[in-house]
Amino acid sequence: MVSHSRGNRTRSRKLLKKSPREKGAVPSLGRLMYDFQEGQKVIIKINSSTHSGMPHRRYQGKVGAILKKRGKAYEVKVSLGEKEKVLIVRPEHLVEIKS
Repeated sequence: MVSHSRGNRTRSRKLLKKSPREKGAVPSLGRLMYDFQEGQKVIIKINSSTHSGMPHRRYQGKVGAILKKRGKAYEVKVSLGEKEKVLIVRPEHLVEIKS
């Protein structure tokens, strides 16, 4: 028997699925060029059509704070249980929280 594959996107069939209206869409320029400020709260919403700068699926829907910009990406501090993690995420996978 062949062993079960345990890649980065295993068991993510429903988690990373897009609605029919979003399917195949590349992120809009407004979303790509948006500048996040340090300390700003963001939601990690993975865009499955863009593979670069994609965080692990366990962070889908988590809220974090922007630490700083790093090239085209941002460093985002997310708490996962008792620990705090720093992720490097591209802006197409981030959504600002409107307060």
